[in-house]
Amino acid sequence: MPLRLITGPGPQHPIDLLTCLHPSPLGVLALAWTDHGLAALALQGSLEQVVAQLRKRLPVGLVRAVEQPEPDCDQLDAYFLGTRKDFDLTVDLRGLPPFQERVLVELCRLGHGESCAYKDLATRIGSPGAPRAVGNALGNNPVAVVVPCHRVLQQGGRLGGYTGGLDRKRLLLALEGTALR
Repeated sequence: MPLRLITGPGPQHPIDLLTCLHPSPLGVLALAWTDHGLAALALQGSLEQVVAQLRKRLPVGLVRAVEQPEPDCDQLDAYFLGTRKDFDLTVDLRGLPPFQERVLVELCRLGHGESCAYKDLATRIGSPGAPRAVGNALGNNPVAVVVPCHRVLQQGGRLGGYTGGLDRKRLLLALEGTALR
């Protein structure tokens, strides 16, 4: 089953979060889930920073740390081992600005091993003059790896930027077999 994205305005009432730290080849990942799905996956930072970021878009109530919610972390492990190409997860993107939501929804149409340029992604969402704004939206992607902002490159297939660092972007692209120029 494909990735399922929950979008739209954030809820009006406080929601509870489950959080955990999970080891990966990229370093320790900080993850958070709402009752709707995975709401954050940060490549850098602490759970406190992740919760603080989520509070900017969702009315967060109780926050509870857990060991490892299954099967989400198992899917991440399989992805990093190269035995899984797609995620069968629900991702909670509620409360994001509409432009960023459009960028991330369109980004999820890129398959494993595919890439595109910032300009191409801007054109695909109907804003051909906004590649820089697309880059900013990707730079604030709350669910890295699963919502694959690492697949967006500079024009001509050059690496470009990545909030998680270029070494992590290279690793993710190599894992997916994407050639760089």
